[in-house]
Amino acid sequence: MLYKNILKPLMFRLDPEYVHDRMTRNGVMLGDHSVTRAAIEALYGYHGPDISRTVDGIKYRTPFLLSAGFDYNGQLSRILPHIGLGGEEIGSVTARPCPGNPKPRLTRLPKNRSIIVNKGLRNEGVDKIIARLKSTPRESVAGTGFVTGISIARTNDALSVPIDKGIDDYCYSFERLNRADVGDYYTINISCPNAFGAEAFNDPKLLPQLLGALKAIPTKKPVYVKMPINIPWVQFESLLKTIDRFGLDGVVIGNLNKDYDSLEIREEAPASYQGGLSGKPCAHPSTALIAKTRDLYGKRFTIIGAGGVMSAETALEKFEAGADLVQLITGMIYEGPGLIKKLCTAYAGQSGGTIGA
Repeated sequence: MLYKNILKPLMFRLDPEYVHDRMTRNGVMLGDHSVTRAAIEALYGYHGPDISRTVDGIKYRTPFLLSAGFDYNGQLSRILPHIGLGGEEIGSVTARPCPGNPKPRLTRLPKNRSIIVNKGLRNEGVDKIIARLKSTPRESVAGTGFVTGISIARTNDALSVPIDKGIDDYCYSFERLNRADVGDYYTINISCPNAFGAEAFNDPKLLPQLLGALKAIPTKKPVYVKMPINIPWVQFESLLKTIDRFGLDGVVIGNLNKDYDSLEIREEAPASYQGGLSGKPCAHPSTALIAKTRDLYGKRFTIIGAGGVMSAETALEKFEAGADLVQLITGMIYEGPGLIKKLCTAYAGQSGGTIGA
């Protein structure tokens, strides 16, 4: 009630990227002290029946994760466990620092319960993020079942556009993370809709080159691929076949929605803009692809469902479609951090927490 009736109306009067940066700074401060961590845990933590899940050998205290795109510089791992999340996906990180696309990089569409995201992979670069994660005190995270995944993309600049350079870019980050033993799992982001070179590795003819190069780098961690949601099923299925052939562990379904005509209230959006849609416009496309992938591949793939999780109902739909875990960002922005506890409670109450098992 505090968030939706007081904080949200105030924040929605301000520039969304300013609010994001301010909230990140606040989250870092709250995570730095045991007293504030305990206070947040008391307000927002989940303390119901056990809903932990073990996926690819990794135990998640709850099956809900913060999606990549929010904590892109890996600053919030000390506070996020205390709002009921079972993990987060940091990034996407890139080989070189990315300042991001020109502003505005975020545009709210409240009537559509969506955000136009045009960040352009803004992040400080893999080496600085590794150094931060290695130096971050872990006493507030250890033992909580909080999992740190890391999303990897190619640097958003002209240097990475040639296919061979783009592959080298991915491989640099992947190799550095594995050598430093940072992160519990890795996601290869081939579907960022707002970067130089667009989504070249969505091409089934090019993806084998990337995955072949990555497979040559030793790793003991699960590796997933972040999938697009706007390509034809024939192309999507071809990408799945390639991912299967190279022995990767699973997929994240999926990324932002680039179909602006999917907005229920199209006139709310600017006449001309770039980027992808988060939130509600992603719900049906991603859930439908989760169901088709699970039906086609059975238990072969781990599936992490992402997109349009705005309520307990939409989260449970992801699990019913076949997701093993669920990620979200925009739902928390519109509903507040208390949404995670609601999702956990609903999940626990659905067949004793066995849904999707």
